[in-house]
Amino acid sequence: MSGEKDLTKLLQTLQPTLHPGRYVFCTVNDLTRINPVDVVSVFKEMEGYTVIADKQLADRLNLDYNFIAAWITLTVHSSLQAVGLTAAFSRALADENISCNVMAGYFHDHIFVDERDADKALTVLKKLSA
Repeated sequence: MSGEKDLTKLLQTLQPTLHPGRYVFCTVNDLTRINPVDVVSVFKEMEGYTVIADKQLADRLNLDYNFIAAWITLTVHSSLQAVGLTAAFSRALADENISCNVMAGYFHDHIFVDERDADKALTVLKKLSA
């Protein structure tokens, strides 16, 4: 099942949803202490593994982080081949001085913003969709 590719339809049906909790980006050299079931994401980079996890889990595992984020999911099923969606929402957020970190899953795009910007980012994304 492939997702929507039409940018106009995507923007009209973004349906951003804010997840409860606080999330952090950590880096580890090995995953022996990390259960993939317990984290949001693991991404392998040359320097090590980037782990996105709930802040409480990172604190329990004594993982270092320097950014506490809110997690917003665009619940529209966007195609991995859709053109312009990331540019559109990142521009709208940038225009409001909101930094965003994006992870694309098979079904949805996930946006991590500074936790202090969560409500404002949600408002911006809903306005973009209106």
